[in-house]
Amino acid sequence: MTAAPVVVVLAGGEGRRMGGSKPRMAWGRTTLIGHALSLARTYGPDVAVAVRAEAQVSGAVRAHLLLDEPSIEGPLAGLASALGFARAKGAACVLTLPCDAPRLPPDLACRLQAGLEPGVGVAVARSCGRLHPTCALWRREALDALPAYLASGRRSLNGFAAAIGMATVEWRVPGEDPFANANTPAELAALQA
Repeated sequence: MTAAPVVVVLAGGEGRRMGGSKPRMAWGRTTLIGHALSLARTYGPDVAVAVRAEAQVSGAVRAHLLLDEPSIEGPLAGLASALGFARAKGAACVLTLPCDAPRLPPDLACRLQAGLEPGVGVAVARSCGRLHPTCALWRREALDALPAYLASGRRSLNGFAAAIGMATVEWRVPGEDPFANANTPAELAALQA
C-alpha cells in the first residue's frame, strides 16, 4: 500500500451558470482545470481528474481521466471514481479538491493528513463557518460504505462524510477565504481580481 494519497481533482458539472464548461474557464494564463492540476501536483505525485463526461475537459488536461459512475448523481459520483482510483493504485487515501476553488492553501494535504485520526473515515476542511467536503482526505474504505448510503436515497457529500465518521480541520482565515469557489462568472472575476 502506498503511503502518499492519490490526488483527484473533481471537475464538477457542466457549469451552466458559468456559460459553458466550468473546468475550461480562463484562470490567469491557464484554465481552472489547468490551475487545479498544477496545484494538485504540489500535494502528491499521483494525480487524476474525475469528470462526468470527457467533453468537459477535452484536450485541456494531461492527467488520467476518471469517468463518473453514471448512476450516481452529483459530487458523490466523482468521489466514487476517486475512491476506486485509490483502491486500484493501492493508496490508503485520496485527497479530493474541486477545480473551481483556485486559491486553496499550500498546507491542505498535510493538515488534512494530521486530522485523519484512527477511526475517522474522512478529514474535511472547514473555514469561515463552512465545511468544504470536496476539499477532503478520504480513506479508501469509504468506497465500501457508499452503496448503502446511496441506497438510503441520500446524495449529500456532507451527509456521507458524517456517515463514515468525519473530522474537521479548521483554517482560521484573517483575510480572503482560500476555499472560496467560483460558481458564476462574477465570482470567478472576483477571485481573479
